[in-house]
Amino acid sequence: MREIVEVEYGSSRYDELLRLRYRVLLEPLGFDFLDEHRAKEANYLHIACIEKLDDALLGGCMLAPIDNELIRLMQVAVDSKYQGEGIGHDLVKYAEKRAKEAGYSKIEMHAMLSVVDFYEKMGYHQEGDLLEEKGVSLAKMVKAL
Repeated sequence: MREIVEVEYGSSRYDELLRLRYRVLLEPLGFDFLDEHRAKEANYLHIACIEKLDDALLGGCMLAPIDNELIRLMQVAVDSKYQGEGIGHDLVKYAEKRAKEAGYSKIEMHAMLSVVDFYEKMGYHQEGDLLEEKGVSLAKMVKAL
């Protein structure tokens, strides 16, 4: 049985999320892990999907406030062994629910082009031109909450 939980910054589960994000999102692109970004994450909401039977981490994401109305969904990562099982969908839905409860009216993300269709199916739409970060093309995806 799976469960979506919130993770405390700096906890051992947070460290596990960092390793998962690196393995799924950065390592395949040839990027190094940048430890100096961790301090910024202290004020973000960290979300994980775990398997309750064995406490295994299956996926995770973060929410980063931009201003009083806008929040950014970041680093949605699902362990490759569990991709295609709806975990990403569940993480995004939970993040949207928490953002709305916190009073945000809009959520955005910078999505790799390979996952734009996934977010469009969840009600997001592309806004503006493509972005480029460290040589990777990204689409700015937005959704009203």
